[in-house]
Amino acid sequence: MNILFATSEAAPLAKTGGLGDVAGALPKALVKRQIGTSVILPKYEDIPAEYLEYFEQIASFNVSFSWRNQYCGLFRGEIEGVCYYLIDNEFYFKRRGLYGYGDDPERFVFFSFAVLEALSFIDVLPDVIHCHDWQTALIPFLLKTQYAAQWVDIRTVFTIHNLKYQGVLGIKQLQDLTGAGDEAFGPDGLEFHGAASCLKGGLVYADKLTTVSHTYAEEIKGHEYGERLEELLRHREGDLLGIVNGIDDESYDPMKDSSLHTPYRNSISRKRKNKLDLQQELRLPESEEIPLIGMVNRLVEQKGLDLITARLELLLQEDIQLVILGSGERHYEQLLQQFALRYPDKIAVKLGYNERLARRIYAGADLYLLPSRFEPCGISQLLALRYRAVPIVRETGGLKDTVQSFDEYTGEGNGFSFVGYDADEYWSTVSRALRVYRNPEAWKQIIDNVSKENYSWNRSAKAYVAVYHQLLLQREENKPCPVTL
Repeated sequence: MNILFATSEAAPLAKTGGLGDVAGALPKALVKRQIGTSVILPKYEDIPAEYLEYFEQIASFNVSFSWRNQYCGLFRGEIEGVCYYLIDNEFYFKRRGLYGYGDDPERFVFFSFAVLEALSFIDVLPDVIHCHDWQTALIPFLLKTQYAAQWVDIRTVFTIHNLKYQGVLGIKQLQDLTGAGDEAFGPDGLEFHGAASCLKGGLVYADKLTTVSHTYAEEIKGHEYGERLEELLRHREGDLLGIVNGIDDESYDPMKDSSLHTPYRNSISRKRKNKLDLQQELRLPESEEIPLIGMVNRLVEQKGLDLITARLELLLQEDIQLVILGSGERHYEQLLQQFALRYPDKIAVKLGYNERLARRIYAGADLYLLPSRFEPCGISQLLALRYRAVPIVRETGGLKDTVQSFDEYTGEGNGFSFVGYDADEYWSTVSRALRVYRNPEAWKQIIDNVSKENYSWNRSAKAYVAVYHQLLLQREENKPCPVTL
């Protein structure tokens, strides 16, 4: 079995968020399970030079899509046991940043065509192409239409990391980019409420659909989270499966993390040495006893920033410290900075992203904030758990699947959670978490609970392998075959 990941980002080469983490870590987990796995992504200008040294050019060819004809170079390299391919075209990818350009649809339509053209030059033809998010969602569509005769045996899996981002553009524009006829743009094709959706290329044409948590797979079939695609997702629910993300527990290991002051696993006292070191770095009063709350995330409403800021004044009246690392909506950035100026002994805000500081926040924090409005899976709560920072979350998507509210009577649970997207519910849960923290026996119990869980990719990789096997069985038998895990 050979799997090719087609993705717009993959750590450690290029990453902006959770997609990059998944596309970097899941292939490594599959390789460990003796599954032939490779990854293909654009050759961005932002890929660090030290990684490019691993690559050599193995082919060059032209990619024709609609009336366009573009050069494409194909590079191959191996990093941490995984084979990576890079699609090179300076016109589309030699620019700062991965996304955010007006011609992003054209860039990733080119990439989708280039992936399929590159199949003639890669080492082993894949049995399955595993596509991720709207940037590669047209690959299943192209395989079933323009490339149907050429690559008849290749199956596809399409993973939805966040349904909100769909690559929507005008029908005429997508026709111009793909060369597809009017027949492809009906309600059962790429048409989307009078426009065209790249994402629908995956949702309609991929052989299997997955998303990044069990709960999110159910949520997106309803109106609140379906982003006007819920009817289609209900239609394909027999092919839709939720598989919770994992983390690369070798890369994120508090016993081996060079960013930390003191290595630890489950020792509360050793973890608190890292709290003291973080407090010193951020010029907060040093205290092992004071509860330190951390947050490393985008500063946007989706992540619950409206709840956090609505009760921030109240929180800062408590004997706590709050450390926030992230960037996002200017309104939230400015508001948090104002609080940091007013309460310099209680809150430290660092805008932007710094990997070293992020790890130190996970290690130094006692509690971790992620009260999201919606969260397909969430990686940061898994990292927090790995570093024994107890999450405070809203019960949605992957947060509901990975964080179970602590029960002081039974001693079960690994975090604190609330149901309604409501500032009072949020504040009540934060207050309860602070009460539990100040009870040493209860706090030791919750840390013990956290330590017993496995947040690695092992379980998730096994589930993906089951999906791939079912697809190959379907190919051999040429009949529908539902996934059972």
